[in-house]
Amino acid sequence: MKLLIFGASGATGRVLVSAALAKGHAVTAFARTPSKLAVSHENLRVIVGDVADHQAVTHAVSGHEAVFSCLGVGVPLKHDPAVVAGIGFIVDAMQRTGPARLIYLSFLGVRDSRRQLGPLLGGVLVPLVLRNEVADHEAKEKLIVQSSLDWTIVRPPKLTNGAATGEFRHGNDIRAASLLPTLTRADVAAFMLGQLDDTTYSRRAVAILR
Repeated sequence: MKLLIFGASGATGRVLVSAALAKGHAVTAFARTPSKLAVSHENLRVIVGDVADHQAVTHAVSGHEAVFSCLGVGVPLKHDPAVVAGIGFIVDAMQRTGPARLIYLSFLGVRDSRRQLGPLLGGVLVPLVLRNEVADHEAKEKLIVQSSLDWTIVRPPKLTNGAATGEFRHGNDIRAASLLPTLTRADVAAFMLGQLDDTTYSRRAVAILR
């Protein structure tokens, strides 16, 4: 498939790009700092752009079969209104020109899934320390949910580096098995790519945990 990945030069975006290429997809990586991508492949095209640029986003979206967002925040623990606006631009462009399929990487700390993290993360750290980042995710999720797109919102816990293990659970009734749950970016990338051919979580948010 022809895939477009926003946030491709970030830690998780890079893993997703590599995983998608390994599966034979044609990948377009949208990145503000392409030098961070450090991936070269005959099926990879890189677009240098800022997600806060409506015109650049609209131009990038055209011609793809599915869109992924691994967009993070510019400064940890701070609000990033430019990225929130960027998600709005992505949704707008997709609704006007296609494609319909959007897979968005969120966080298992947004208000309606926080309980799944357990008492330490969900009850203390998220509302006190990560409140700005979570508020941004909630704003971005709202833009997606209110759209007419065929979306899936993926909510993992804290992400780590390392190889894919395949040892994870997904659903909305699962709970963290440890006080500080983590999941590898490679496992998250594998799950996100699996949503291309799976309608189980079409127009739904889903938690993913070990």
